[in-house]
Amino acid sequence: MTYEAISAFDIFKIGVGPSSSHTLGPWRAAQRFLQTLQQHHELFDVQEVKVLLYGSLAKTGKGHGTDVAVQLGLCGDDPVTFAVEQINAKINDIAAMKRILLNGLHEVPFDPHEDIDFLFTETLPYHPNAVTFLATLKNADSVAETYYSIGGGFVIKEGEERSAKQTAQLPFPINTADDLLHWCMKTGMTIHEVVMENEHAWRGEKEIKEEMLNIWQVMKECIYRGSHTSGILPGGLNVKRRAAELNKKLLGNATYSSYGEWLEAIKAGGRDFKYILDWVSCFALAVNEENASFGRVVTAPTNGAAGVIPAVLQYYIAFCDGDKEEKIIQFLLTAAEIGSIFKKGATLSAAMGGCQAEIGVSSAMAAAGLTECMGGTQKQVMMAAEIAMEHHLGLTCDPIAGLVQVPCIERNTMGAIKAITASQLALQSTPDFAKVSLDAVIKTMWDTAIDMNHKYKETADGGLAVNVPLSLPEC
Repeated sequence: MTYEAISAFDIFKIGVGPSSSHTLGPWRAAQRFLQTLQQHHELFDVQEVKVLLYGSLAKTGKGHGTDVAVQLGLCGDDPVTFAVEQINAKINDIAAMKRILLNGLHEVPFDPHEDIDFLFTETLPYHPNAVTFLATLKNADSVAETYYSIGGGFVIKEGEERSAKQTAQLPFPINTADDLLHWCMKTGMTIHEVVMENEHAWRGEKEIKEEMLNIWQVMKECIYRGSHTSGILPGGLNVKRRAAELNKKLLGNATYSSYGEWLEAIKAGGRDFKYILDWVSCFALAVNEENASFGRVVTAPTNGAAGVIPAVLQYYIAFCDGDKEEKIIQFLLTAAEIGSIFKKGATLSAAMGGCQAEIGVSSAMAAAGLTECMGGTQKQVMMAAEIAMEHHLGLTCDPIAGLVQVPCIERNTMGAIKAITASQLALQSTPDFAKVSLDAVIKTMWDTAIDMNHKYKETADGGLAVNVPLSLPEC
C-alpha cells in the first residue's frame, strides 16, 4: 500500500504569523536555499541574492509578510526561536543598510525594494504559492532554486514529488478516513491510540507526550497574551484588537497574575450559554490577533486558522473539566490525524482551495478532537469532522488588503463554534445512519477547490477584498 507518512508534528508547527503558507513556508524555503549553498560550499562565494515571488505569494505577499519572512530566512533565523519583538528592528536595519548577512555568516548587498520582486501577473503551473531564490557567485555562475509553499507550512522544492514522502514505516498506514476506521475496528483502539502508535515511528512515547504538551503550551501562551494585549493591528487597515477588551468585560474586577489564576477566574464565572459563547470567541480572537501581529503561534493546520483548535481545546479545559494532560494529548493527536487526512485527500492551502482549506479543516480537526475527548466512538469522531467541514464547503479566501485580519480573525470564532456544534450533533447521533462520510466530504472539498474561481483563493482579487472601500497608504 502506497501511503504518505505525516507526523502530528508536521501538522502542528510552532512558527510566526500571519500566514503558514505565505510567511512560515517562504521562511523555511529561504532556509533550505541556504542549506543548498552551504552543501555546495558556495555560501561565501555569493555576491548578490534576488527573490522572485509568484502568484498568490506576490498578490498578498506584503499583507502576509512574505517579504519579511524571506529576509529572516536568508539571515538564517528560525521561526520557532526567533524573538518576534525583534522582527521590525531587524527588517528596518536590512532596509537601511541595504545589506543582508546570509545565514548570519556572509554579508552581501541587498535592497528589499529592488531585490524582492513581486510578480503579480505570473503564476507557476505547479502551485500558486511559488518563490524562486537566485544567487550570483563570484565566478559569475548562478544558483537558482524554486520552492512551493503548499499550505500549513509544508514546502517542497521544484522537482520533488508533491507528497514529499517520508521514509517512516508506520504500523497503521493511513491515507483516508476509511483507512483510519479500518485500523480502529481491527485493533479496537481509539483514534488517538492509533495515532500514538504511528508516532512511535519517529520518536518515543515520552518525547511525543512532552512535545504535544509543548505545542499546547505555545497555544495557551498565545491565548493568554492575546487576551491581554490591546491596540491596533499592523498593516494599515487600522483593525482594533478586541480580545483584551472582551476579556476585561467578561471578568470584571477579577484579579490574577498567571494563566492558571486566569483560568480559575474564567471558571468561576459559571456556565451560562452566552458566557461560554463569549469566551470561545475571545480565545479565538486572541490567537489570531497575535497571529496578525507577527506573534508566535502554532499552525493548526495553518496560521490563518490558528485560533480554532486552541479555542475549542481551551473551551474543553475551562468548561468541560478537561484540564488533564492525557486529555490534552488525546485531543491534539486526534485533531492532527484528521488534518493529515485532509492534506492527503485535498489541500491545506487557501491559495489552492479557498478558506474551506483553512478554517474548514481546522474546524473539522477541532470537532474530532473534542468528540474523542468527550467519549465519542470512532465513528462519531469522524462524523463530527464531516459535519464541521460540510458546513464550510465553498468558503472563499478574500483577505482585505491582503492582510490576515478581515475576515480571517472573526472566521476563527465561527470555525470554533461550528466545531463545538458539530461535536455535539455527532455525540447525539448514530453515525450508521449518516448520509455523508468524511471521505466523501473531503473529496467534495477538493472538487469544490478545483472549481472555485482563482479570485477567491487568497489573491485579494475578489469578494470582500474588492468590495470594501479602503484608504491605505501606498506600499
